[in-house]
Amino acid sequence: MNQPINDGGPAFPLNDPLKSTGMTLRDYFAASASEEDIKEFMPTTQKAATIFYEDYGFLPSRQWARYCHADVMLKAREEGP
Repeated sequence: MNQPINDGGPAFPLNDPLKSTGMTLRDYFAASASEEDIKEFMPTTQKAATIFYEDYGFLPSRQWARYCHADVMLKAREEGP
């Protein structure tokens, strides 16, 4: 069974719990990923992309790389300084 994705909770919490929580912290980290952050997760060669495809069944995208960065940020946040 898959573990639920840690979304970090709301990025900008509201005082009214009945209103939508909006953007999650995971979404915020993904949207804030720099070009260097994205490049860190993208294959740099066709061979690496082919291996990735064989392992995962899809080719990595910039959006996928952004969420990989976000997941690393959330993990670092959980572990603390």
